[in-house]
Amino acid sequence: MHHVRSALVVAACLGMAAGCSTKNDLPGGGTEAGTGGTSGSGGGTASAGNGATGGTQTNTTGGTSGTGGSAGAAIRGGAGGAPGASGSGGVPAASGAGGAGARGGGGAVGGAPAAGAGGSTLMGGAGAGAGAGGAAGVGGTTTLVEDQSADCVVGEVPDSSTLTKQITKLPDPFTKLDGTRVASTADWHCRRAEIRAQAEKYVFGAKPKPDLVSGTVSDKSVSVHVEAKGKAIDFSVSVVLPSTGHAPYPVLINVGTSGSLTLGESRITDQGVAVIYYNNYDLGKEGTAMASRGKPNAGKYYDIYGGTDQAGLLMAWAWGASRLLDVLQQSGTSLFDLTGVGVTGCSRFGKGAFVIGVFDDRIALTIPQEPSTGGDPALRIMDKLSGAERTDYNYNGLNWLSDNFAPFVYANDTSNVVKLPIDTHALIGVIAPRGLLVLENPHQTQMGAPAGYMATVAGSEIYKALGVEQNVSYHSDVADTAHCSYKTEYTDMLVQSLSAFLKHSGAPPGKIVVGADGSLDESDWVDWDAPTLN
Repeated sequence: MHHVRSALVVAACLGMAAGCSTKNDLPGGGTEAGTGGTSGSGGGTASAGNGATGGTQTNTTGGTSGTGGSAGAAIRGGAGGAPGASGSGGVPAASGAGGAGARGGGGAVGGAPAAGAGGSTLMGGAGAGAGAGGAAGVGGTTTLVEDQSADCVVGEVPDSSTLTKQITKLPDPFTKLDGTRVASTADWHCRRAEIRAQAEKYVFGAKPKPDLVSGTVSDKSVSVHVEAKGKAIDFSVSVVLPSTGHAPYPVLINVGTSGSLTLGESRITDQGVAVIYYNNYDLGKEGTAMASRGKPNAGKYYDIYGGTDQAGLLMAWAWGASRLLDVLQQSGTSLFDLTGVGVTGCSRFGKGAFVIGVFDDRIALTIPQEPSTGGDPALRIMDKLSGAERTDYNYNGLNWLSDNFAPFVYANDTSNVVKLPIDTHALIGVIAPRGLLVLENPHQTQMGAPAGYMATVAGSEIYKALGVEQNVSYHSDVADTAHCSYKTEYTDMLVQSLSAFLKHSGAPPGKIVVGADGSLDESDWVDWDAPTLN
């Protein structure tokens, strides 16, 4: 990590600017597949690797298919296995079963997916190793996964009324619900499921699963149809294709309508990346500032699940984004590269982008900009930073967070968020090993850039434990400019991140660049060490 400091000038937030969150307003790389068994006479079982290149599959002349090797279980990104070369000679007597690959992410760009006939690979970057077997070089299908930890059984998440212990520093994200500590990547795979469950129960509200999703995709728009609980909704998003590159295009989803992309539409499309404008207000509409809490929410999400559903607006927006991704996935890869999908937004839309990235593993790169409370900044620190948007300002402003968060809201000169067993650094860990680029502006003190800095530093310990520390970056060393304006200082990191995670080309930035007075002392907030995960 590189820590760079420069001068800091404090300025106030522009309050009512579009997307502003104010007091008044309130991967590249495949999985760690081991070497696949060689087809021919009895392929061997694959062994788990550590980010190493997956095995090349070959077919011996006239040989019979071997049994597919099992995929490595670890989730560190490594180079994917190259497709098997065709054998010169006889046809295999029977196709062997390809080993199922685990989801990859992060790391360098891997090879094309390779699996035995009938084998499958879960969402990886460009390449997920699978077992040998079947006709050599026959790729398995690539399946995008909304929640890669859905196979985990999560124990009972304690009711908030039982959480009496005060944890003043950022809680140890490696401590599981049962009190034991994560010791392996397999442990972390299910610990992240626990963190998601805790975040739903205590902060954002549950993310329900629909009964049916369908839609259409064109070079101008995407239509989404969703059915659940006997009801149906429809919404659409607009598409802007780049004038450079070719289909399938990587794509950046902007939370907000056309014109709200703070990073700049041409700056994105010039990189050969398409832009989707996702009108999150279709799914959940904000009410009257400082007068919405306790009243039913409006929007198409709530048309299905009811205005008093526990999901706050941020979760409603995340749910809608996932349904959009469902349709993109159903459409295939003729127009969009579904392994190169990112999400971004600024201020309240930055909160939305962060939550979308946390709760959908199909997002390869998450770029929250100046989101304040509800985004990446650590909640405990926001309650302590002078001039920052405390949890009560945010919670009582608009219904971004769930009613479930009520027991943790700052009240009577007391920060109650210290009772929360997680914080946003743990949510950053849920994004791992996928790409994360946090963009902050320390001159807007209300937005709490130092809290975002410390959450990212603590969250990067999880990336480090997974061997993908380079996949998380943070930048707040910027000139004194307006809230939700583009900072030219971001450009190098932005372009590198788009290339690495959306275009699968080159290495990510892997840097933490912080302006003067924008950092905090890590020892004041972190009293745990990351384990070495096998």
